[in-house]
Amino acid sequence: MDRTQILLVGLPLFLFFSDILNLFVPAPPPKDGYRNFPDPKPTPQPNLHQPLEFPAQKQSGIGSIGAGNTVSIDFCTSCSYKGNAVTVKNMLESEFPGINVVLANYPPPLPKRILGKVVPVVQTGVIVAIVAGDQIFPRLGMTPPLWYYSLRANKFRSIASTWLLTNFLQSFLQSSGAFEVYCNGELVFSKLKENRFPGEIELRDLIGKRVVDTRFVRGIEGAGGVGYRNFQ
Repeated sequence: MDRTQILLVGLPLFLFFSDILNLFVPAPPPKDGYRNFPDPKPTPQPNLHQPLEFPAQKQSGIGSIGAGNTVSIDFCTSCSYKGNAVTVKNMLESEFPGINVVLANYPPPLPKRILGKVVPVVQTGVIVAIVAGDQIFPRLGMTPPLWYYSLRANKFRSIASTWLLTNFLQSFLQSSGAFEVYCNGELVFSKLKENRFPGEIELRDLIGKRVVDTRFVRGIEGAGGVGYRNFQ
């Protein structure tokens, strides 16, 4: 072993044994003239500013305009649409108290999802072939293809290009570009059809119509039930 190898092996061993030795060595005694003085206990002072206590008030459900209604926002998570979805969610909850807003991912079509699973495998295979193709192809009994020699001419550039290209392709395959808004199971706005995001005022009006209609229908059903019982 040369001096470099001895240093690389001996230095970790020296640090390891020094740490073990420090575990069994007692702590040094304190220096002369040094004494631990107890911390003075703070004297409690009267609290002059005490908060006023009021009786808790119960909130009534009369003002819960959106109670019993559900809004689903299905958006593309890989497209960084989460911020837009959270903004719309906060707006709807403030405009329609009591409404239930659900955020969910809108997956891409099945062919894109399948290709998105294949891309990482191709990426790994190409990088491994560039790095260790000299040993892989002879063991498989194959003659290295022409593209292998062109990629092997500059390994660093080929690996970096393969990494960036496959990551971009995988990101494209995982994105759906969707921002779909449903109110009580009914499609209210579709970015896939409109090719744009909904405005806050526009979406508030669209949801407001569905919420009002739902409450109106429930009121009619309740009134009809009361009338039916009175008729009986």
